[in-house]
Amino acid sequence: MSKPLRVLVVEDSEDDTALILRELRRGGYVPDAERVDTMEAMRDALARREWDVIITDFNLPRFSAIAALELLKASGQDLPFLIVSGTIGEDLAVAAMKAGAHDYLKKDNLARLVPAIERELREAEERRARRQAEEALREREEKYRLLFNNAYDAIFLNAVGEDGSLSNFLEVNDVACQRMGYGREELLGKQPCDVVDEESAQKMMGVMRELLRQGHTTFEMTLTSKGGMRIPVEISAHVFPLGGSRVVLSIARDITERKRAEEIIWHQAYHDALTGLPNRVLFKDRLEQALAYAHRHQQMLSVIFLDLDRFKTINDTLGHSVGDQLLQAVAYRLTKCVREEDTVARMGGDEFTLILPEVTHVEDAAKIAQKLIDALKPPFYIDGYELYTSTSIGIAFYPTDGEEPETLLKNADTAMYRAKDQGRNNFQLYAAEMNSLSFERLALGNMLRKALDQEELLVHYQPQVDLDSGEIFGMEALVRWQHPELGLISPLQFISLAEETGLIGALGEWVLRTACAQNKAWQLAGMPPLRVAVNLSARQFKHTPLIDTVAHVLEDTGLDPQYLELELTESIVAENVEATITTLRDLKAMGVQLSIDDFGTGYSSLSYLKRFPLDMLKIDQSFVHHINTDADDAAIVTAVITLAHSLKLKVIAEGVQTEEQLTFLRAQRCDKVQGNLFSKPLTAEEFGKLLHKKKEERWDGLLTKGVSYG
Repeated sequence: MSKPLRVLVVEDSEDDTALILRELRRGGYVPDAERVDTMEAMRDALARREWDVIITDFNLPRFSAIAALELLKASGQDLPFLIVSGTIGEDLAVAAMKAGAHDYLKKDNLARLVPAIERELREAEERRARRQAEEALREREEKYRLLFNNAYDAIFLNAVGEDGSLSNFLEVNDVACQRMGYGREELLGKQPCDVVDEESAQKMMGVMRELLRQGHTTFEMTLTSKGGMRIPVEISAHVFPLGGSRVVLSIARDITERKRAEEIIWHQAYHDALTGLPNRVLFKDRLEQALAYAHRHQQMLSVIFLDLDRFKTINDTLGHSVGDQLLQAVAYRLTKCVREEDTVARMGGDEFTLILPEVTHVEDAAKIAQKLIDALKPPFYIDGYELYTSTSIGIAFYPTDGEEPETLLKNADTAMYRAKDQGRNNFQLYAAEMNSLSFERLALGNMLRKALDQEELLVHYQPQVDLDSGEIFGMEALVRWQHPELGLISPLQFISLAEETGLIGALGEWVLRTACAQNKAWQLAGMPPLRVAVNLSARQFKHTPLIDTVAHVLEDTGLDPQYLELELTESIVAENVEATITTLRDLKAMGVQLSIDDFGTGYSSLSYLKRFPLDMLKIDQSFVHHINTDADDAAIVTAVITLAHSLKLKVIAEGVQTEEQLTFLRAQRCDKVQGNLFSKPLTAEEFGKLLHKKKEERWDGLLTKGVSYG
């Protein structure tokens, strides 16, 4: 059944007001509402009529929730006061609750609005009932005992001495005895200062002065039970005459749950939800305090910036649940490496920061950094996986590397990237010249944006050879950057930049289109049809309309789909397996060939491998390089070939450079090979000459002689 509700809305937006009223109607109310957005309008509305509830935005152009709350208090009315805002943060919310607001909600989540109003209407009614009870207590002695002993809150009665002090308790209700753990007579023999903590006892004098001056007051303090338990309470105290003397009636409400909620809100605002470590906000606050202390006492301080190496591979391959558990385990190990006065914080993602105050020597911070690196060396066992990770660490010092929090953090971050450039799993101290390297990388990223438009990119092609026929059966397309001033730039320098800047999608599509068009051109020139292999990045696979892109490229270039092979990494196919299978099946339905690149370097489950419509596995060159000298690598290569053949997949080994490697691969029945033993990656012109020369020749007998394309 619909319920009438008189609502005063303090809001400058008619649209937001409409949303609030619509939510009330959905909750079964028939709102009789008025919207105001200035102090004058609200004062007039409060004086003109009665209201059931006040709902206010936090910040208005000419008003605020705090000002509205003060105006309500000044009017003497006790109404539920709710803040509904889209901008209020947790710290402001806590402050508003302390100021007297009853609840706060966010505009983008009004589901709690109706339950909150119903709760606060009930509590407002309870407050009105308590006031009436207190008045009845003074007027009707016969009703006093019933109300006194059946109240929900603890109630105490004390006489006021001539000096303003309080006597022993004259009366206490049953709730007071139960919560304090005393018998009635035992509690009556005590004074208020005997049942509060030390801080509250010191506060008592000031509270009494205010109470006697105003006749009533509300304050918070902490009671101490007979067993020593601390009970936070909100006390509403009133002074009134009784039997020719003045007495104080104190009603103490247990606010343990409210205090706990405030602590939770504070903790959530300043701590990382996943690891429980201080978050970015609390870290910067502590850093500012530590810097102020270091400045006053002329001490050195260290800031450490830590980033996990290759965490994204684990997160993308095994899923966010495993990644989150790994971050929690890492956070635990990090905290075990530092002193109690040090701070370990999580900045976000896989980035952590540390504050080491009172550092005496540079070596002290270096030792801690090495301790952190060593702590992460043992494997992590999570959900049945044995995981390994390492860390790259940058260190900056106050005052030599900066005196402001932002400067120290930025310089430690710069040093961390230097550690990554030095091969990861190490620490680096900040040096001023590192900033120049950061600017160089930034400049290179900006130049890469122009490279696509200015036709500075080109594709090289490396032949792939069938070991049974000795013929070139295909080639891998490899992108290169021919910068007009810097010369040929390696993909190792710009592919990661393309990923960071979001250019990898456009770059990948350009490589795909160029390789397909070139392959078709060779076929039209009378060359034997070959398959061209093109690498797909994770971003291309997940964040672009891949099926449409491939279809359009094939249609535009006229290349038959059977002569296109798409190479995917294990991390791509292992994430969101069902969606991946759907995409791969759609590609397979076009006639495109599919292969797993760098097989053996990722974390994919072999149980998924048989479900993917693949044609080939590609053994990473890191295994091929040592197959004649490292028994483990030889065993891995043999196992991959056996596994692939059991799944009716072909195997191609990349990075073949010596006859000994080739002999081993042939002995293990590897199907196809690729590497500098046959040819380095060639320009399109060079590869065309090679095709023309080898048009009617086999590779038998040439496998150890390299390729001539002149």
